[in-house]
Amino acid sequence: MPLGTLDSQPPPFFRQGPSAQSKLAVYSALALFLMVADARFGIMQPLRAALATVLYPVQWVAMAPIRVAGIAGSYMESLTAAQEKEARAHYQLASMSARANQVEQLTLENERLRKLLDLRARTQAPSMAAQVLYDAADPYTRKVIIDKGMTQNIALGSPVLDESGVIGQVTRVYPLVSEVTLVIDRDQSIPVLNVRTGARGVAFGDMSTYADGMELRYMAANADVAEGDILNTSGVDGIYPPGLPVAKVTKVERRVDTIFARIYLTPIGRVSGTSHVLVLEPTAVHIPPRPEPEPVTPNKKGGAK
Repeated sequence: MPLGTLDSQPPPFFRQGPSAQSKLAVYSALALFLMVADARFGIMQPLRAALATVLYPVQWVAMAPIRVAGIAGSYMESLTAAQEKEARAHYQLASMSARANQVEQLTLENERLRKLLDLRARTQAPSMAAQVLYDAADPYTRKVIIDKGMTQNIALGSPVLDESGVIGQVTRVYPLVSEVTLVIDRDQSIPVLNVRTGARGVAFGDMSTYADGMELRYMAANADVAEGDILNTSGVDGIYPPGLPVAKVTKVERRVDTIFARIYLTPIGRVSGTSHVLVLEPTAVHIPPRPEPEPVTPNKKGGAK
């Protein structure tokens, strides 16, 4: 058969297939039918469930990075919130600790002030409460400065007490403040009386052996003084009222090469760290003056009588 006689045109239907418009119409009708059928009778639900089951691992793997990122973000947010909460808790704890310390300090000060007022009620001499401002600048003495002076009628030589006992004496008075020399100062002395035996003596400040110590001097080696004895003011000096606690005997040394015993004392008052004190008037203000000596009259023979 000659080649020119062959028909080169494909069959119109089987070779070319349906047109694009026909496919669109068929598929659209099929989709509309399936939608209506699924909406009315749910015929696609089993197929949908099977496809969801088959595709779940793929979805889980695809969503894993998002979940990891979310978990990491939540962890960082939680960590930041926990750190902020911890910082706030530490701050609140520090604030509460400071308040607790202040409350404890105020409670201690109130207790000391109550004791001070009780001591004030027991003392007959006029008194005045004062506050310790600071220690004196001289490092070789033991002195403090209080906030009362000439304007408050503080007298020179006034005894100074705390809630426990005698701590010193006013040695300088300024218009607004006063200087108090403590009983442990090396130049300070105070007449005392042994409560147990009734023996009198003089206690001196002694910083050579103990930092806050005192010494009972000029007591005979055989004097009846024992450790634990309490020494009060004797009241014979015209400054300190009698019966105020001064010191406690802590050590007694008796040597054969001296006639005096070495007696170490510890002050009963809080000579270091006290903040509130009581200033008394010297008892000499209330003691009647000494009588005038009788004049010497010559006798008949021209001598003194």
